[in-house]
This record gives sequence, C-alpha cells and structure tokens, in this order.
Amino acid sequence: MHISYSELKLWAECAWKHNLVYKKKIKKFVGNEYTAFGRALHLLCEHTIEDKIQEEDYDDFFEVAFEKELMDLMNKDVELNEKMTNDMIEQAKRISPQIIPQVVKSFKNYEVFSVEERLYEDIPEIDGCKFKGFIDLVLKTDDGKYHVIDWKTCSWGWDAKKRSDKYITYQLTLYKKFFCLKHNIDPKLVETHFALLKRTAKKDNVEIFRVTSGPRKVQNATNLLVKGVRSIFNKAHFKNRNSCTYCEFNNTEHCPR
Repeated sequence: MHISYSELKLWAECAWKHNLVYKKKIKKFVGNEYTAFGRALHLLCEHTIEDKIQEEDYDDFFEVAFEKELMDLMNKDVELNEKMTNDMIEQAKRISPQIIPQVVKSFKNYEVFSVEERLYEDIPEIDGCKFKGFIDLVLKTDDGKYHVIDWKTCSWGWDAKKRSDKYITYQLTLYKKFFCLKHNIDPKLVETHFALLKRTAKKDNVEIFRVTSGPRKVQNATNLLVKGVRSIFNKAHFKNRNSCTYCEFNNTEHCPR
C-alpha cells in the first residue's frame, strides 16, 4: 500500500470523494487549460534548471510541450478556450526568462542536487505503507543546506491565507520528512520553499518563498498522514458537506443529497 500527498489532501477534503476517485476509480475531471499550462511550464522549469535548453529556445520548448498537453485534452473530448490558450503562451514568455535569475537571487551559490526526485519511502509510523511523491527540485547551497522546492503555477499570486494553509504547506513538510529519511540527512539542514509561477502578474512573475517546516509542523503533518491512512484502510468514507459546493460529484448519482 502507498499514499501520495495529493491522495492524502483529497481524503482530508472529503473521505467520500477520496473513495470515489481512488477506490472506485470514478474520475470526472481530466484536466483543462490551467492543468495543461502547469504541466508544460513544470517541464520547462525542469529543463531550464538542468541547462538542457538555452534561453532563446524557451518559447519554442514551452509551445511544443503546451500543444502536446492540449492535444491530449482534446483527445479526451475536453473543450478548450482558444483565446485563453493563446494568452497563456504569451504569459509563459514573461515567466520563462525570470526562472533562473530568481533562483540565483534566492539561493546565491548552489548546485542542483536533484530534479523530479522520486520518493517511495516506508512510513515508520505505519507498517506496510509507503509515502509516494516527486520533489520538483532540490538545491544544495554552499552553507551545506538542502532546499526542497515545489513549482506552483497561479494567476497573480497567493494571499497570506493560502500561503499558510496547512493542507497546502504540509506537502512540503512531508516531502522534507521523507527526503531526510531517504538520504539520512539531519532535518535541521533542510529548508522548504514554494516557487510561484504567476501568469497574470504585472511584474515579478516568479516568486520563491520559504515555508516553515520545523519539528512541530512535521509531527502535525505526520499525524494527519497516519490518520488518513488508517481511515482509508478501515474504509471510513464519511462525507464532508462543507466541501460540496465546487465538487464535481455534488448532487450526482455518485453523491446524492
């Protein structure tokens, strides 16, 4: 048995919806323009950080990757907004040249430790269960510290509430926990960061900010993980009526009122 953070987050949102998506394999949402943009831009970030492409090739690389994602959606009969996708191509052109300068500004002297690092680690608190995930980027700075970074695409940015939302920040907290276990690294040497890739911001389209991930937060995130796994194992599929408003299953055959 294994669990990813996206699965845990969905369970925390609504255990009933988690059961529909992960156990019964009922999935209505297959993606849209925003998810296509995010995947293509993540791929650009990955290749940029690893120096696989030059700056003059950023735009072409993104357009090819974006078109591939859009074609995949069209093959799934997803209707796309052409004006929106054209706007997104222009937005990516503003973001891409700011990626490396912002990384350099934030971390000064660094080396790339890993890109898209796979985690598949035993959860010490639960026998027979692993934590699964992919860390977008890990940098090591010359002070000996490791920096776990997750790229997030957004419109203009995140407000204070979202920046401190535990169900968002716990992703990095658990990545840190299992990264340290995987490499036998002292948690005091690991810091966590989100890198926002802002589509509609007038300036500073790339922003990197640190997220606290001290021992207490790691323990709180671990407690949520343990609770989630045990609930899923015990098939406790309770509905959270507070999350119904924007749920694609709301008032359908899968979740009648």
